[in-house]
Amino acid sequence: MKTTDYALFLSDIKAKIKQAQYEAMKAVNTQLVWLYWEIGKSITEKQAQQGWGKSVVENLAKDLQAEFPKMRGLSTTNFWYMMQFYTEYHSVELLQSMIGEISWTHHTIILSKCKDDQQRRFYILATKKFGWTSRVLSHQIENQTFEKYLLNQTNFDETLPEKYKDQAVLAIKDHYNFDFLELADQHSEFELETALINNIQKFLLELGSDFAFMGHQFRLPIEGEDYKIDLLLFHRRLQSLIAIDLKIGMFKPEYKGKMEFYLNVLNDSVKLTNENDAIGIVICREKNRTVVEYSLKNTIHPIGVATYSLTSTLPENLKQFLPDAKRIADKVDAFFKLDEDATPSV
Repeated sequence: MKTTDYALFLSDIKAKIKQAQYEAMKAVNTQLVWLYWEIGKSITEKQAQQGWGKSVVENLAKDLQAEFPKMRGLSTTNFWYMMQFYTEYHSVELLQSMIGEISWTHHTIILSKCKDDQQRRFYILATKKFGWTSRVLSHQIENQTFEKYLLNQTNFDETLPEKYKDQAVLAIKDHYNFDFLELADQHSEFELETALINNIQKFLLELGSDFAFMGHQFRLPIEGEDYKIDLLLFHRRLQSLIAIDLKIGMFKPEYKGKMEFYLNVLNDSVKLTNENDAIGIVICREKNRTVVEYSLKNTIHPIGVATYSLTSTLPENLKQFLPDAKRIADKVDAFFKLDEDATPSV
């Protein structure tokens, strides 16, 4: 028996075992969530039929803990979550169909932090798609990721292939929260870039999943002169270089031209043959949304324009630009379609 043959055989068996363990864990999780759904349904219906008060929940928790001392999840608080879970989801088909997609812990976070059905749907799909831990999910909700995705200003619908545009729209936010930076309100572009580099892990977490850092002040030598991109990243799912230009003031139309220059050079001399065209993001302190729309009009390169703040809340002036209910549903539907088409990551 050759050593290399055995090593490959062993690796294959290990992979099969790990996959089986994962499938078993997923099945147990789905069964547990449905159990909690049924318990929540039973308590809610019995209360309605018998007129029982809140004490039934406390009694049920006490009696079941005595009967199943080693079983977790039988606390009074968890029973209230089960009832809320059933009450708020049973009449909403788009949510009920996704009950088994994520863990109970993730469901309780979404239940407690989100009140809108489309918002809840978005975070269920995002958790499933990107494998968010409960901590990351909480961060994304507190960071208002849903609202920021809805607001984003890009030209991706016109410049990217159908296969990638929905994913790219979700990968680029309209507003970034840099509250982890210890910066004064008045700061320079150099200070902003340096602070982001010094907090690269938190920066990538704020950007979203699948971003990899490639460099800052990335050199593009042309005819003996160096041009530099503030930050260069790579997005694994999009298979694209991501050029980021940082600005501390209001967006100006000429920033778009500078980004187009960067993207042309990256596509000609940096990207690999198996990669897609580079994408640009201009991140500035403020922007006039109409100016951005005109600036990106008829642009052939995929570019997004975003703002940033040093606080964790979505600026009040942005909330007025949230789309209407139908547009929100359409954008979440695009996310749902992306989730169906995507290849699961191991």
